[in-house]
Amino acid sequence: MHSKKLKYNGWLIMYLLLVCSPLLSQASDTESPVNPGQTAGNSIGKGVAWRSLSVEEQTLLAPFAKNWESLPPGRQQRLRKGIKRWTQLTPEQRERVKKRFARWQQLPPEKRQQVRNRFQHFMSLPPAERKRLRARFRDFRNLPPARREALRERWRQMSPAQRRAIVERRQMRRQINRQHRREMRRDIHRQRRH
Repeated sequence: MHSKKLKYNGWLIMYLLLVCSPLLSQASDTESPVNPGQTAGNSIGKGVAWRSLSVEEQTLLAPFAKNWESLPPGRQQRLRKGIKRWTQLTPEQRERVKKRFARWQQLPPEKRQQVRNRFQHFMSLPPAERKRLRARFRDFRNLPPARREALRERWRQMSPAQRRAIVERRQMRRQINRQHRREMRRDIHRQRRH
């Protein structure tokens, strides 16, 4: 039973790293980015020795103990970072993550790959765009449940062409707003010079 729980925790941590990190991350988007194989105290390519892990880290990473030394250094760093994130969660947050993980395990492989691809796309976006998307998601989540469901249903009933048109209109509006802001800054700058 104990080994099952350890294995479950290991997979849970992997899920946390893959799927939940943008949702759980409280780090500001203004922080300097860290390369996947690098943390503040370690250089790129430097692995983490199993014996250097704390007892709690070793307990939570037990499913990886046998193969730890053969894992790529970047993966060791990410697992360790996931453990740190896990230990900082409140019991309520941990329970939420466990429920999400249970749903994740029930997804078919192609759906999981789709989620991974979306996550990779999200992480490839500029920090300002990720911040904007997180804010929009928070706004959506704060809507009354009936309103959220109505919006979901409206989206589901649209054709792919209609959805694409909405996305393109939003992108166009953002682009126009950016251009407008640039023009306003130029005008202000010109006025200050005169």
